[in-house]
Amino acid sequence: MGQYDVVIAGAGMVGAAIGCALGQAGMKVALVDPVQPEAFNPESVPDLRVSALSPASEAFLHKLGAWNHIRSMRLCPYRRMAVWEKLKEPLSTRTVSSRFNQTMFDCTEVDTDRLGYIVENRVTQLALHSVMETCSNIELFCPASPRKLSLNQSLPTLSLDNGEEVKGKLIIGADGANSFIRREAGIGLSSEDYEQRALVATVEIPTGPLDITWQAFTATGPLALLPLPNIGHKSYASLVWYNQPEAVADLMEKTDEQFLEAVRKQYPEELPEMLKLNERGWFKLTRRHASTYIKKGVALVGDAAHTINPLAGQGVKLGFQDAECLTDLLINAWENGHDISDKSILENYELKRRPENRKMQLVMDGFYHLFSNENAPLKFVRNIGLTVAGHFPYGRKKVMRYAMGLEEAPRWPLG
Repeated sequence: MGQYDVVIAGAGMVGAAIGCALGQAGMKVALVDPVQPEAFNPESVPDLRVSALSPASEAFLHKLGAWNHIRSMRLCPYRRMAVWEKLKEPLSTRTVSSRFNQTMFDCTEVDTDRLGYIVENRVTQLALHSVMETCSNIELFCPASPRKLSLNQSLPTLSLDNGEEVKGKLIIGADGANSFIRREAGIGLSSEDYEQRALVATVEIPTGPLDITWQAFTATGPLALLPLPNIGHKSYASLVWYNQPEAVADLMEKTDEQFLEAVRKQYPEELPEMLKLNERGWFKLTRRHASTYIKKGVALVGDAAHTINPLAGQGVKLGFQDAECLTDLLINAWENGHDISDKSILENYELKRRPENRKMQLVMDGFYHLFSNENAPLKFVRNIGLTVAGHFPYGRKKVMRYAMGLEEAPRWPLG
């Protein structure tokens, strides 16, 4: 039986980041995960699962020593983001330059050289695992899955499916939306499925610089395109198509060429030509929020504590903000000789993070309900809003800095 200061269930991006931070501070850390990430192949087509890493997330990963590992693999910066509502216009007016109801976000307005980076989830995870390998006080149990959580012993104990047991002063649930730790700790969950599904696809596009992301709102959900890194002499992009479940099922059944033809009809004409479909998949959209992030001996982070509508790519940013907040509090307690499982420390973590996560859930839900309908008066108001936003630099700058993690959103009652 191993005894540690902290046991982390989940060694994905958020769990591994917490492991790196605590291990580097001198704590003895165990991480448990059922799946070892596949080794990086620089010649492979980009993975289907990617995230938009904000400058705030970049700074956190740099502090942990992971950012240079990411750079040594691959990433793709984006400097502009176009947002508009897709109207039923003739093809001759389908270009971004002709749209009255659009907002263009440009990094130069906030004095940076990028809004963020598109990075494959596996690349970020591998970078963090590379950092963990340099810390002798971090132990990774993988492949291994938790089978029992015991909180009524002298130390919280996690029993694994390989027969081992790991104990820690604190057990952190970083094990995703279907968190075993959350369930076994008896922490409740509010959950609501959205009516849409998200279809994601990796496509090959003509070689050339691509530094912009597009997002068009439609009545059935957003259409988005994200730039991906060049591999050899080929360029790639990630398509995200939010739609009704039956429409997503139909798109998944189409041949590759039929799928690309559907993309060409729906996506704006100024986007790069879609040369080849490499991979596609889909996932449900669900908003979740744990009734509490903490219990005696337990803390939840990332998707184990909350999930949001991913239409603005804010989920991973929130997860890293959870990780940074919790580790800062734990390290401060550790360095001052305090018990890291002390109730006041964990309560401080929830007090800091719950309102911010709830706020982002409300913002994303607001966008979802505002744009996912054909109500004529509402449609008029939102198009006026996009038009005004496109000509209101101060507002654009505030939105960009908030999305980039450089500034908090204004306070308002959360109900």
